[in-house]
Amino acid sequence: MGLAGPRDQPSLLGENMRLSKRQVVIIIKFHISPLALLPFQFLRFPVHQAVFVMAVASFLPSIFSPSTNLLLRLRGSRSFSPTSIAHFHSRRRRLCKLRATILRENEKVVVEETFQPKTSPNDDTNNEPPEVQPPGSVEKWVIKLEQSINIFLTDSVIKVLDALYHDRDYPRFFVLETIARVPYFAFISVLHMYESFGWWRKSEYLKVHFAESWNEMHHLLIMEELGGNAWWFDRFLAQHIAIFYYFMTVFMYALSPRMAYHLSECVESHAFETYDKFIKEKGDELKKLAPSKVAVKYYTEEDLYLFDEFQTARLPNTRRPIIQNMYDVFMNIRDDEAEHCKTMKACQTHGNLRSPHASEDDDLGCILPDAGCEGIVDCIKKSITNPPN
Repeated sequence: MGLAGPRDQPSLLGENMRLSKRQVVIIIKFHISPLALLPFQFLRFPVHQAVFVMAVASFLPSIFSPSTNLLLRLRGSRSFSPTSIAHFHSRRRRLCKLRATILRENEKVVVEETFQPKTSPNDDTNNEPPEVQPPGSVEKWVIKLEQSINIFLTDSVIKVLDALYHDRDYPRFFVLETIARVPYFAFISVLHMYESFGWWRKSEYLKVHFAESWNEMHHLLIMEELGGNAWWFDRFLAQHIAIFYYFMTVFMYALSPRMAYHLSECVESHAFETYDKFIKEKGDELKKLAPSKVAVKYYTEEDLYLFDEFQTARLPNTRRPIIQNMYDVFMNIRDDEAEHCKTMKACQTHGNLRSPHASEDDDLGCILPDAGCEGIVDCIKKSITNPPN
């Protein structure tokens, strides 16, 4: 029995997936692995459809990539060159020196008056506001619509919580803390997706949002220690609201980070008001109770780097809680929620957030070129409306 020739060898992709010369050229041009076409064989896809799908899949990241600016090229730029890319990056690079300003301790936490520019807490010459273009009439209308939707959603959830937990404080706090930490998971997920696709990187935002989720996790652990999750219905309700809230926030953050940050500010503002009301009503009783072990460990015994990280309106090492009773515990939880509100307000102005631990000359967040976009929709809009150089 002789050796089989090339034509007698079985095809790796099967009989129905033989490739023409043109399809081979497309595979080589778009760096498509032939093994990636195997799933299409089992689904009985025609070969030309399989190659087309894989080519489009490999083509999509370059659309939004700030390194290629492909949308600008598709608009008809005939003088495309590496020098034009460098000029575009220098023109569109975001200002990395901006941070949230230091706000007064007795400032009332609000959710309506947002989108104000901030400056660095380490900057002594913060009298001059950063150069931020005022929103146009259409953008003001969009901002008002986004805020109205967020306030409606928040008020609807608050009414449900008021009906179910009007006389059950700790279970209400457990549900509230389970919901409140979800947006930070969603923000981190979307930011990791952008970085993984090579579109842009926001390392400062990743650090701050992780620190916020770490803080909210300890709030949740405190409420679990107090028995807030004892009844199965409370766990069931909190977990299912959290799942829905996560996917809604991921979708919202991809479309409009400003709207997602404002919704989180609304949730944190409600948490602040809830704890503040609870402290005023039960303050005398709380002062007689021993502090939570989780709270003592988190606020006084652990490394407080992440504790300082989420408080972007403060300098590091300027807030060191003293925990002696449950009154101190809830006071600090309430103050944490106020700091979350300030950070979420600062995030609503694009490029207006930086880690409190970052030095003035630290530009680690700008190593990977930033497209100057708030989200996918904003990036597409700017790529279409801004004329190429």
